[in-house]
Amino acid sequence: MRTIDTGSASLRCAVEGEGPLVIMVHGFPESWYSWRHQIGPVADAGFTACAIDVRGYGGSDKPEPVGAYAMEHIVGDLVGLREALSPGAPAVLVGHDWGAPIVWNSALTHPGHFRAVAGLSVPFAGVPNRPFTEVFREHFTSQGKFFYQEYFQEPGVGEAEAERDPRDFVQRMMYSISGDVPPGDYWDKPLGATFLEGLPDPAPVAWLTEDDLDFYEAEFRASGFRGPLNRYRNHETDFEWLQQWNGKRIEQPALFIGGTRDPATFLFGAIEDPVALIRMFAPSIEGHVLDGVGHWTQQERPEAVNTILIDWLKRL
Repeated sequence: MRTIDTGSASLRCAVEGEGPLVIMVHGFPESWYSWRHQIGPVADAGFTACAIDVRGYGGSDKPEPVGAYAMEHIVGDLVGLREALSPGAPAVLVGHDWGAPIVWNSALTHPGHFRAVAGLSVPFAGVPNRPFTEVFREHFTSQGKFFYQEYFQEPGVGEAEAERDPRDFVQRMMYSISGDVPPGDYWDKPLGATFLEGLPDPAPVAWLTEDDLDFYEAEFRASGFRGPLNRYRNHETDFEWLQQWNGKRIEQPALFIGGTRDPATFLFGAIEDPVALIRMFAPSIEGHVLDGVGHWTQQERPEAVNTILIDWLKRL
């Protein structure tokens, strides 16, 4: 593990291998550890694999203000990391869950720093034409329906629920949107419900072991959930920042890997074909939607993800 000063924040990074830099960016509620099955194979394929703790998580800096978690600042961390680890050459970005919008927007806004980009789970839908808060309040909040990102808006509320038992929170969340959970309307609940309310009791799954849960529990007991949840509280700020790239596309080579059982792959039912959507905004996209895979793409199906990812990296 290394701690790297990006100029805007110090990030804890798992770095392995030599060769062109590949930066891996995790989502919520995860850490560098969510790439544990990819780091070695990517390094063995001839690359420098660097899986980070996003600011607010694990061993990385955890600034207090909500505004410190705006997309602009997290993208800036990746630019600084690229300059620190690969001063002579642009890097490849790979992101999952929140990490996917982070890497899509990094590639869009800093094409000179990032020569290719891969997003897992969350497709790229271009520069937004309104803040995402407006979208989910129209479709959920105003209809009296629960939506997790609305629940996370008020500082302290989500933190209190998650920090009561971090292990239970991580396990229940991960199981509830994995490819292993039986079909059910677990997230169809009224406004005012809590995040965990109504979620199924998790069953043991091969891709999330007791050792894995031990790691995540220790990380979140140490770091808390304030930084991670602050990412959800910057939709308006992010919208305003991204308007300067309105009409721009990601022109670099791009890869998408989603899952047929992942609600985020289909933008919670808003789209039927994520790859066709991305192609409108990233014309060089190569897309794969893995059958039976839920939200935790690279943890649920590491061999398939590694095969696709490494083949794509070698062709760049």
